[in-house]
Amino acid sequence: MSRLLFVASSAFGSNSKSRQIAEEFLGAWRASHPDVSVVLRDLGAEPAPHLAGEHLAAVMTPAVERTDAQKSLARASDALIEEIEAADTILIAAPMYNFTIPSTLKAWIDHITRAGRTFRYSAQGAEGLLKGKKVFVVTARGGIYTGESPMKSYDFQEPYLRTMLGFLGLTDVTFIHAEGLQISPEAATAGMARARAAVTELVQAAA
Repeated sequence: MSRLLFVASSAFGSNSKSRQIAEEFLGAWRASHPDVSVVLRDLGAEPAPHLAGEHLAAVMTPAVERTDAQKSLARASDALIEEIEAADTILIAAPMYNFTIPSTLKAWIDHITRAGRTFRYSAQGAEGLLKGKKVFVVTARGGIYTGESPMKSYDFQEPYLRTMLGFLGLTDVTFIHAEGLQISPEAATAGMARARAAVTELVQAAA
C-alpha cells in the first residue's frame, strides 16, 4: 500500500481554487492508484502553531529531560514529521498570498524542518533526509507569474517551496499552477482549465 499526504493550506476551505484542483488531482490519483492510503493535513482548518521560543526549546531539549509541557509541544511537532516521513507521495495545495505562501504553510514547514531528523549537517554541508518521495504542488494565483510574465520576479512562492523542499531532500517536485484567476472571468476559466489539463497529464504519466 502506498501513502499520500495531502497538505491543504488555504483559508477558504472548500472554496479554495488550489484545493479544488488538488482534490481533482487526488481523485484521479486514487483512481489510478487504488491501493493508496491518504492522510489529510488541513492547515486552514487546524493550523500548525507558528514557532515560538517554547517550541524550539522543546525540540532542542533531549527527550528524557523535557518537562510535561515540552513533551506535549514536541509530540505535536513530531506528528507532523511522522506524517511526511511515512508518505510516498506528497500533495500540497498552496494559494499565493501577497506573492508567497500562506503563513500556515510556512509554519508547517518550520515544524518539519528539524536538524537530525529531516536534514543533517556533515562535512559536505547540509543533507536532506526526506528522500525518494514524489511531491506535487498545486498553486492558485490571481495574476500570471510564469513564462515571460513581467510579474515573474514577484513570485516568492515556487522558488521558496522548491528551495525548502529540496533542502529536506524532496527534489522530485512538480508544480501545477492555476494562474490569472483575478484578471477576468475568461482568464480564470482558462487558468483552471490549464491546471486541470496538467493534472490529467501528470496522473496518466504516473499511472
